[in-house]
Amino acid sequence: MTTTASRTRRAAAVLATAVLACLALPATANADSGRDPGDAERAPARYTRQTLDWQPCAGQPALDCATMAVPRDWHHPDAGADLSIAVSRHRATDPAHRRGTLMETAGGPGAQGLLRPLDLLQGAPKIAAAYDIASFDQRGVGRSTRVRCQSPEEFQEFLAGDYRDRSPAAIDRTIANSRALVAGCVAHSGDLLPYLTTEQTVHDMDLYRSLLGEKRISYYGASYATMIGAYYGTLFPHRVERMVLDSNIGFEGTWEQYELGQPMSFQRRFEEDFLPWMAARDSTYHWGSTAAEVEAHWEQRRADLHDHPITDGSLTLGPNQLDNGTINAIYREQAFPVLATALTALDDWQGADPTAQQTARQVFGQYLSPDFLAEYFAVTCGDTPWTTSMDTWIRRGAENTDRYPLIGARTLAFSAVCAAWPTAPAPEVKVTGAHLPPVLMLNSRHDPATYYEAALGAHRALHGSRLVTVTGNGNHGQYPTSDPCVTTTVERYLLDGRAPGHDLTCPVPRKS
Repeated sequence: MTTTASRTRRAAAVLATAVLACLALPATANADSGRDPGDAERAPARYTRQTLDWQPCAGQPALDCATMAVPRDWHHPDAGADLSIAVSRHRATDPAHRRGTLMETAGGPGAQGLLRPLDLLQGAPKIAAAYDIASFDQRGVGRSTRVRCQSPEEFQEFLAGDYRDRSPAAIDRTIANSRALVAGCVAHSGDLLPYLTTEQTVHDMDLYRSLLGEKRISYYGASYATMIGAYYGTLFPHRVERMVLDSNIGFEGTWEQYELGQPMSFQRRFEEDFLPWMAARDSTYHWGSTAAEVEAHWEQRRADLHDHPITDGSLTLGPNQLDNGTINAIYREQAFPVLATALTALDDWQGADPTAQQTARQVFGQYLSPDFLAEYFAVTCGDTPWTTSMDTWIRRGAENTDRYPLIGARTLAFSAVCAAWPTAPAPEVKVTGAHLPPVLMLNSRHDPATYYEAALGAHRALHGSRLVTVTGNGNHGQYPTSDPCVTTTVERYLLDGRAPGHDLTCPVPRKS
């Protein structure tokens, strides 16, 4: 390890110790079974009696926005300065038949939720007619109180190089960069980090429910928002009327367990869905007529970027950027053509079609940001325990790089952040489904991020839930959709309260 890296580690350790010395969280957050969990922990009146000053959202006048004050720590609401949470809502378009409020939250962790109601307004008009749709920027992101770890310039070092490089020097650099990111989080947001957790967020969510004047709410959440929904249903089950969890995190276990499954699922999506798709269009993209040929072409371009990264203005396009752009683009089949076009620009960057070149800049230069990953790590590292042995992560990183290189190569970089995270794990929330109405769950079999195996585990933990397995696509996020099976099932449930009597499968839709 270099001298600079050693200094970074010592700085992170000193700062982490300082933070931990003055911060502590309770050991459990399970609802008291002897009382209504929705009323088990009342908030001080200064929060519950505040009035939301609704104004048209900046740049989006179709939505109303306001700011809500919340405690920094819901378990010690009188300690520390309040946080600001930006909230939004869209009123039901058919108020005469309004059935209540449907709340949304954002995925990631790290995505912003303030404008989420627009997605359902545009894509699910029946739902927008019947419900006020409410959402918010979760603590740490967007227009709410934000977490900060690194500047964009500092963050570039975290993504630099080649995560597949297993040389001792490369491993040392990866670990040093991860620890430098942690040190930046502590230096800029150390007093906030312990409270950027899913468990704290669901308390914000319940305060928002009360300020909307609703005794109960319905909920739709996709990706990481499924974990928020499951935790909310666990701590406040009597506040839930209906709940749809779309593309499910393995919320019954730890983040470490869940993330160790993602290299397999991203590799499966890449090899079994994207590569054959591109091979079938060799006449358009000229990257090979078989999946094996396309993969060999992709690997050759990656090797070229390892030896000679492309520099184009502020963009440095190396092997990690190629991986990251590919990872992001295979979330949904609609992005396959965009990724394929971007890849063609790599064959001859200087002579590439300008449209393909611009597409490549967007695909390979805009995925992951310091703001997104600051929240991502705060939540995933702070929610549940992580293995702290760096030797373990070096070994697992090598194994994942060999077996599932697309995303497995970054195992060490990401896990080293959580291994060095300075806060104790948040209170444990054990999801059981107790006292909840039937929860509707959606998941595709080839979802790369919220993989089907994790959805099955979450489904088993959430007793009484109904799982809709989608076989017609491998997309991440299933609703709103053009699939009539998914649409009918979700809207029958949310509008009429009719949950499926058992798990079901939505097959490939028939083409007209």
